[in-house]
Amino acid sequence: MMQFSCSTTRGKWNAKYELLESRSKTKHSKKNICALKIFFLSYILFVVFFIIFIYLQDYFKATFNKQIGQTHESKDSDQPNPPPSTHLPLAQTTHVHHTSTSPPSPNACGVQVKDGPVIKVDHLNTYVIGSYLDHRDREKQIKTIAIVLRHEPATYSCVMCCDGRIVTSNAQCFIHSDHFNYDYGAATITCPISSRYLTPTHVAITAGGVSWSITSFQSVRNREVPTTFPYDFTVCHSVMYDYKNVLMLVESLEMSRLLGAQRVVIYKTNCDSDTQKVLDYYEKSGFVEIIPWTIKKHIKVSKGWKIDIAPGQLQYYGQIPALNDCVFRYMYQTRYLSLQDMDEFILPIKVKTWRELFPLLEEMYGNDVGFEFENNQFPMTAKHYADHDVEAWKHVKGINILNYIERVPNNPSAFNNYKVIVNPRLVQKVTVHGLLETVNGKPTVRVNNAIARMYHFKNYTYPPNTNLITDSHLWDYTNKLKPAVSKVLQDCGLIEA
Repeated sequence: MMQFSCSTTRGKWNAKYELLESRSKTKHSKKNICALKIFFLSYILFVVFFIIFIYLQDYFKATFNKQIGQTHESKDSDQPNPPPSTHLPLAQTTHVHHTSTSPPSPNACGVQVKDGPVIKVDHLNTYVIGSYLDHRDREKQIKTIAIVLRHEPATYSCVMCCDGRIVTSNAQCFIHSDHFNYDYGAATITCPISSRYLTPTHVAITAGGVSWSITSFQSVRNREVPTTFPYDFTVCHSVMYDYKNVLMLVESLEMSRLLGAQRVVIYKTNCDSDTQKVLDYYEKSGFVEIIPWTIKKHIKVSKGWKIDIAPGQLQYYGQIPALNDCVFRYMYQTRYLSLQDMDEFILPIKVKTWRELFPLLEEMYGNDVGFEFENNQFPMTAKHYADHDVEAWKHVKGINILNYIERVPNNPSAFNNYKVIVNPRLVQKVTVHGLLETVNGKPTVRVNNAIARMYHFKNYTYPPNTNLITDSHLWDYTNKLKPAVSKVLQDCGLIEA
């Protein structure tokens, strides 16, 4: 009995152990199945939320772009006070990957900023140069200097960024009259601002009705009017193309400095390597600002001003839109602006500098006009004078203007060309020789050539019986000019010290 009892007891314990073990395995299996269910459920929820996130992101982008295209401005351009335009909140655009070596592109109202200066407008043959807030008009507005295909019917819209909000309005385009019958011409595109409390920081000019398609903004300059001007005199040169006359360039810039200019602006298309060394030197010093002038990448520019002699689509490398841009760019930065070429020098006769000259001119002619300076040609085909040759300069590319002191006499009864120095705040539109339109309607005045005149050095063939006039007034500046030129050439590594 005892053996049977022990066997029976052991059997019961074995059966009980097997049952417990079986139940343990069952519980373990159930736990694994539960964990798998939780994992798959979490994965499905993650995928669902990710799809919803992508959808919402695309939805808000599409809504933003659609709203930009909506404008409630009046289409009647004759209305002086357009109704309020659409105000939209700041939107977020697609993220752009940036490497650690390149800083992120600036943006305004979530749109990339480009400052050109040549930006194409949508599908139109229109190119934006620069945009400026004009404080001189009764109604606040942005004026954009542009180049347009004159015979293309086109309407424009303005998309502006104001304090993080998008504001839209219709634009007006005014083509300048001095296009010389070329297909393209300079133009001013105006953007009205419906409220005096709005100050746009950026603008995009678009084809009328397609303002939703903007891909970039341009900065609006001249947003503030300074109480004082950083410069008294600024010189605008337009435009530098295929340039390699290094010696004349340095002489021109140093003469501008001696006359009183504190800033020279050059719209540059291209130049040789030695010229670039000089430009880099002056730009680094802050005396020169270089504006890249890339219009020939878009339009076939001419090499002259008459279409029958110099064919192309735009007159003389686009110098007229460049000059207009320079006027607006420096409107509130300089007291006076001189619009001249690199080979032209406006010299006072009885005083040495423009600072001494202009109080006299304003006393004689008034301070609300521009000043014309008569062109006098000094042909480089005339006699060569070696009085101020510098041995070290002989291997520098270019012409020494000090070698030419004979000028062609002007006919006092005929029209003689000129260049101007003007208060830029008087100017609405400028052309090569003078002003097309002023704020007060007053024309420029011709300065008596006994007070000041322009010296123009060029390759010019004059009639063989011409009695040239010896005029060595430029030599009055040689004591300061020659050492200044030599220093620049040495600093640029173009001559030995």
